[in-house]
Amino acid sequence: MSGSSVYRRARTALASATALAAAAVGLWTGLGGETAHAAGAVPSPDHVVVVVFENHAYSQVIGSSSAPYLNNTLKAGGANLTQSYGETHPSQPNYFALFSGSTQGITDDSCYTPGFSSAPNLASELLGAGKTWASYNETLPSQGSTTCSSGSYARKHNPWFGFSNVPTSSAKTFAQFPTDYSTLPDVSFVVPNLCSDMHDCSVSTGDTWLKNNLGAYATWAKTHNSLLVVTFDEDNKLSGNRIPTVLYGQPVTPGSSSSTTYNHYNLLRTLEDLKGLSSHAGNAGSAQDITGIWAS
Repeated sequence: MSGSSVYRRARTALASATALAAAAVGLWTGLGGETAHAAGAVPSPDHVVVVVFENHAYSQVIGSSSAPYLNNTLKAGGANLTQSYGETHPSQPNYFALFSGSTQGITDDSCYTPGFSSAPNLASELLGAGKTWASYNETLPSQGSTTCSSGSYARKHNPWFGFSNVPTSSAKTFAQFPTDYSTLPDVSFVVPNLCSDMHDCSVSTGDTWLKNNLGAYATWAKTHNSLLVVTFDEDNKLSGNRIPTVLYGQPVTPGSSSSTTYNHYNLLRTLEDLKGLSSHAGNAGSAQDITGIWAS
């Protein structure tokens, strides 16, 4: 073989190797295609805690002096979604929408039959993927209780009881919320009772409850790759169902905001993708992730 032939073959091999290396770098850095872009759209927090409050419009909470903790700590140090919306009225269908991507035919706040649906939902998807899930429900009489109401507890705010593919034992009392936050499930929901969630009591009452009961977790989340999401089921029926939604924790860019229009289905899709789930429940399947707020 001539020297020139050897040189041409070596040059061709080098060009091929360079192209392969460039492609690999593109995929690794997120510069090289749809697969990498999709994988890098949202972060991968170790723990996500979602707390749902009640029946207040965006303007009643964001910027309000009655909610100093939510505004001055969580919003200021986290991310604010300025165009976040509930799906409908009254309360209960919104909880099902957020949890399962569908209202599941629920149109009112009446007490449904436990386990009436086997549709996919956030908990069933997490458990099916070998991940962990729990809800922590203030004033729930006992772990797994399916009672409709008890004092200031109301099951209408607890959609997980509607699904036969979610163990009732995963519904815990708020007293069972761990003090060692590293033992929290991959994803958990916290549901305050009818006073603490601002339904029967004031915005100030709910804000104080949030600080006293989840403030320590929020502080911990800032340094432990974890996330706190604070949202509402619906507005006060006077503001087009525009609701407050604030995200806080190490994966979030402090002081960021997004004016993109999002709803409960976008939040559900984001929760699924934060934990790398391959399936998406109901309308979350066609929803977009929440973006533009995540720390690099």
